[in-house]
Amino acid sequence: MEINQQEENVMPPSTDHQPRPVSLPPQFLLASSSLSLSLKEPIGFEMRKGAKRKASEKEEAIKSTEEEDTTTAKKDSSKSTEEKTTKTESSKAGGRRKKIKPSKPESEPEFFPDKRNLEDLWKQVFPVGTEWDQLDQVYQYKWNFSNLENAFEEGGELYGQKVYLFGSTEPQLVFFKDEGKVTCIPVVVAVVSPFPPSNKIGINSVQREAEEIVPMKQMKMDWVPYIPLKDRDSQVERLKSQIFILSCTQRRVGLRHLKLEHVKKFEYCLPYFYQPLQEDEFEQSTIVQIMFPAEPKPTICEFDWELDELEEFTDKLIEEEELSADQKDAFKDFVRKKVGEGKKANREAREARKKALAEMSEETKTAFQNMKFYKFYPVPTPDSPDVSNVKATMPESALMEVGTDV
Repeated sequence: MEINQQEENVMPPSTDHQPRPVSLPPQFLLASSSLSLSLKEPIGFEMRKGAKRKASEKEEAIKSTEEEDTTTAKKDSSKSTEEKTTKTESSKAGGRRKKIKPSKPESEPEFFPDKRNLEDLWKQVFPVGTEWDQLDQVYQYKWNFSNLENAFEEGGELYGQKVYLFGSTEPQLVFFKDEGKVTCIPVVVAVVSPFPPSNKIGINSVQREAEEIVPMKQMKMDWVPYIPLKDRDSQVERLKSQIFILSCTQRRVGLRHLKLEHVKKFEYCLPYFYQPLQEDEFEQSTIVQIMFPAEPKPTICEFDWELDELEEFTDKLIEEEELSADQKDAFKDFVRKKVGEGKKANREAREARKKALAEMSEETKTAFQNMKFYKFYPVPTPDSPDVSNVKATMPESALMEVGTDV
C-alpha cells in the first residue's frame, strides 16, 4: 500500500486529548502574501479550533494588507500624474515670458479750491423772461458773481438784510478770446425787503396789446429760501434763511404738453413790483398800443390820446400805406375803444392805490419806503467774456425800482 508523503510527518491522533505540537510541511507555511489557502479543504490532518481561528485572522490580515497596498499604489499613481501635469504646465508657462509693464511716473497731486459758501447762488436764481432754448447758453461760461457773494459779507450792501433775488438775461454782443458773438448775459437783481416784494408776474411784449398781470403760481413761480453750501446738511426747518430766490418748477421736458401760447408767456415775464406810495407811469400814461387786424397785414402803432388827433393820425397811416382807405372808419372805432379801455385802467389803478394806502399799516409804509434794488453783473474773469461795457441800468417802472447797479 502506497503511503502519501503528506501523511508521513503527521502524528497519529492522541487518545488522551492532550494538545500536541503539529508539524506542517514547508508547502503549508504562510510565508508569501500571494499564497492563498482554504483551511476548509482537507489537508490530511486534524486542526484544532484555536489554530483555525489564528489562521482565519492571519488570512484577513493578508487581505487587508493587499487592499492597503492597492490603495497606496493608486494614490502614488494619481500623485505622479498630478506632478507630471504640474511640471508640464509650469514648463509651458515658463516658455512664455510675461511682459513687464513700465511703471507710470507719479503725477503731481491736483488741488481743487474749496467751494465758496454762496458760489452757486446765481445759478439757483431762475432767469425770468429767458427763452427756454436759450437757457443752456446762459451757463456755457463760468460766470463769476463774487461781487454778489461779497455783498452778503460784513460791510456789504446786503449784510444782515432780508433779501429777495430774481434773475434775468440781457442778450449783448460781447467778445471772448478775440471772437465776438451775441451772448445771453446773466444778471441778478436783489430786493431788500422785510416781506416778499411781489407775488405777481407781469407779462408784456410788443406783440401783446396790453400787459397782463397774473399770480406767480400761475406760472409755477414762487419765492423759496436759499440754503448756503455749509448748511445743506442741516434740517431746513431749523434754518432761519435771510436769502430768498425766485424759483420756477416748470421743467423743459413738460413744455411739450403745453400750448405754444402758454410756453411763449414765459419769455415775456418779469416780476411785477407794485409801489403804492407813488403813482406809476401806467396811472398817468396816455398812450395805448394799437394792433388793428387789417389786411393784408395788421396795423401796429401807438396812439397818444392827449397829443394825437384821431382823424389826422388815421390819414397819415393811409398816406404811408400802413392802412387801406376802405378800413378808415373801422380803424377809428378800434382806436376809440382802446382809448376808453386805457382811461378806465388808469382810473381803476388810481383808486386801487388809494385804497391800498388807506388800509396799509405804518410799518408796511416804512418798509415800502426803505425798499432797495441792487443789480449785479458777473465780474471779469479769464473764463468768461468781459461785460463791463454793455451794462444796462434798470428802468424806473412799475416792474422795477432803481436801486444801485453793482
